Amino acid sequence: MEVYVARQPILDFKKNLYAYELLFRDGLTNYFPDINGDEATSRVLSSSFFTIGLEKITGKKLAFINFTKNLLHQEVPLLFPKKTTVIEILENVNPEQAIIERLKQFSKKGYTIALDDFKLRTGMKSLIEVSDIIKIDFRLTPPQHLEPLVINLKARGVKLLAEKVETMEEFQKASELGFDYFQGYFFCKPEILTARDVSSTNLNLLTIMAEVNKEDFDFDKIESVMTQDVSISYKLLRYINSAFFRVSQEITSIKQAALYLGQDELRRFVSLIAMSKIASRKPEELVRHACVKARFCEAAGKKSNTGVDPNELFMVGLFSSIDAILDQPMPVILKKLPLSKRIKLTLTGIKTEHSIYLDLIYRYEKGEWGNVRKLSSLLSIPEEEIPPIYLYACECANCLTE
Repeated sequence: MEVYVARQPILDFKKNLYAYELLFRDGLTNYFPDINGDEATSRVLSSSFFTIGLEKITGKKLAFINFTKNLLHQEVPLLFPKKTTVIEILENVNPEQAIIERLKQFSKKGYTIALDDFKLRTGMKSLIEVSDIIKIDFRLTPPQHLEPLVINLKARGVKLLAEKVETMEEFQKASELGFDYFQGYFFCKPEILTARDVSSTNLNLLTIMAEVNKEDFDFDKIESVMTQDVSISYKLLRYINSAFFRVSQEITSIKQAALYLGQDELRRFVSLIAMSKIASRKPEELVRHACVKARFCEAAGKKSNTGVDPNELFMVGLFSSIDAILDQPMPVILKKLPLSKRIKLTLTGIKTEHSIYLDLIYRYEKGEWGNVRKLSSLLSIPEEEIPPIYLYACECANCLTE
């Protein structure tokens, strides 16, 4: 069976990427007929990390991984590298002495311990003492309880992580309260503070992105632009020589790299680099996330038999966060761009044949496996093709933004 793994970003107070929490599901079903839940989870973890490779999913960042009581007793966390693994303790794990001893053992070996979905209750002192990070559901915890809870826990010397932070207002509030880390897609929301216009520099870059994806692509013109921009040239050579391409001999010239990539891949590279330049003052994860969506939608389009143009799907995924990157309403931005009507309708939230691809990546990242199954069926994409598509998109994004 294919291993379903999704990642959710965790950022620090400066909005820099700190880690990913990994969500697992072995296949799209919610049951295992012949083995118990702990054996199933162990199989998923070992298969994911030793077959796929941790770095393809996390890009060398920390990985928060949930472990059940039985997996802790079996010392399964020791299978994973201590430098990149955060042992996350589920909220239903009771603080019995045997568990505390196991956690102390992991901590002494250099592992980071995190408590998931924390609620202050009797007997939690021993778990708090052995933990490095405590996660608090920012939306479900009553506002009047948050501040005293934060003060209490911070006094014990632990770091606090606010999960389910989905708006910039929630991020600001959590930050003011003293949280250290933040989990959610708040960084994908625009901060529309004034009626400022899109700068001419950014508008030029947006236009280049749209132009390079037209059918009458001018290879020589794009190559000329790249050779005049040191940062683009550097990123291209680093990208083409990354582990993702595994070239047999180092590529050292822009011309050679462009020819190796080919017209279609060069289009995508220019689009992604232009996007990263536009978003230079934004969290890097925002560009990385846009890249994942672009590659996922494109690859899913190639696997589907719906006849939708993968090039358009790439643009839909890439531009889906442009409002957050420019801090402008989507309709205002789209008026200035030479994109197809179908792409514009999709990006403004109107249902089109492109919309289902964006919905698919959204559901996958949320770990809504039942909805993923339904959507993949509607697109006539075999279930087992979805995890490789997602991992491919993550690897592309990691190589481009590392």
